[in-house]
Amino acid sequence: MKALKYKQIIDYIKEQITNGTWPVGSRLPSQRALASQFGVNRSTIVTALEELAADGLIEGRTGMGTIVVNNTWTLMRSEPPLNWNEQVGRGTHQASMPTVQAINQAESNEDLIQLSKGELSRDLFPLEEMRVVITKVGKNLEPFGYEEPKGNPQLREEIARYLSRKGINISSSSILVVSGALQALHLISIGLLDRGSTVFLENPSYVNSLSTFQSAGMKLQGIPIDQEGINPAKIEGIHQTKNSVLYCHPTFHNPTGALMGEKRRQELLNLAERAQIPIIEDDVYGDLWIDSPPPRPIKSLDKHGNVLYLGSLSKSLNPGLRIGWIVGPEAVIDRLADLKMQTDYGTSSISQRAAAEWLSSGLYEEHISAVRKELKVRRNAALQALDQHLSRYGEWQQPAGGFFVWVKMKQEISMADLYRKALARGVLINPGRIYSNQKSPHFRLSFANAQVEDIVKGIAVLESLIEDC
Repeated sequence: MKALKYKQIIDYIKEQITNGTWPVGSRLPSQRALASQFGVNRSTIVTALEELAADGLIEGRTGMGTIVVNNTWTLMRSEPPLNWNEQVGRGTHQASMPTVQAINQAESNEDLIQLSKGELSRDLFPLEEMRVVITKVGKNLEPFGYEEPKGNPQLREEIARYLSRKGINISSSSILVVSGALQALHLISIGLLDRGSTVFLENPSYVNSLSTFQSAGMKLQGIPIDQEGINPAKIEGIHQTKNSVLYCHPTFHNPTGALMGEKRRQELLNLAERAQIPIIEDDVYGDLWIDSPPPRPIKSLDKHGNVLYLGSLSKSLNPGLRIGWIVGPEAVIDRLADLKMQTDYGTSSISQRAAAEWLSSGLYEEHISAVRKELKVRRNAALQALDQHLSRYGEWQQPAGGFFVWVKMKQEISMADLYRKALARGVLINPGRIYSNQKSPHFRLSFANAQVEDIVKGIAVLESLIEDC
């Protein structure tokens, strides 16, 4: 039996190396991890590794563990093998923070209580309605190729009609369909901004957890926010150059949930026009109001094309559709459409046609109305559980919409420790540090994804962990 296991271990490691799962330069799992995986003593693992090392496939290195140095093909060659691991850090696009990468991985773990996810719960996905929409789109389907550079004409017409209800009156030629708002930010960063430009943004901000602007050579300048978001006066005090842009999230800000009032929106637009600072307005949560409709977007006040407006169906309907849009002056949209064609030759045609049907049929309005009611139930349950379990330790504001409660600790504790201990107990939260360029005593709690009972349970777990900290 031991001999059989020994051979299985060697064959398994060889297979991982040969098929490229563990390329040259990769570090093997620890001896302890391999022993646990195969249910053997570490001595069996050591013997297997020694044979693989004798074959020239692996090598033990001080401080690095056991490294793959060859594969079965490179052993036949005289030239040294390509080490892909050396290439990983050479791309121009920066990697996400390690914590963000870990959270992205953990969000696919269905065993965790997801107090992290900025995504509607699966039970809020309108499955039957989506089947009807897809069936109808399929019945009317004709042979199709790539869509127009700006996107499917019918979808852009429907988006224009939808936006007119928000006070944004534009033609479909001023709309670019994108694969979500994140792609919109990427296109803007590489197509409209000079390297070295300054991006003013809220501090904290969702964009701090990304590397979109930094990878394009931009500098991020955080602006402190209050309960209404960015204060225009704080921008005016530090604005030094015309080579800058303002990214803002005025409606149910991520991560704080702040809602900017109508007066503040006008003041912000006035400042931007006076100082010649273009605005990127992110409105992906705008339909997800709970208590009452929010003020109209800043874009609705824009008379001079100063605002690029981003919207999406990812938060309100389903992220899997990958449908978002950019609204702006035609010259800008033409430029970004050309870049998008260079990037992916257009968003999925089927998704665009399905999105057009959702907007034109009235199904989207019915769906979003039901979502608002459910979000209110979950938000109220989260706030009640926070009052019961964390009122001694933290403080927060009641969000009027969106997905998030921004919790600030009253006493100094390690948010990194709280995040790690919560994860070990099966609860995933987002530490505030990933949204700011400085230490933060906050964490972001999502009430959109977990069931009510899990929200309450997860918050109770956090109470016990905070006491330990």
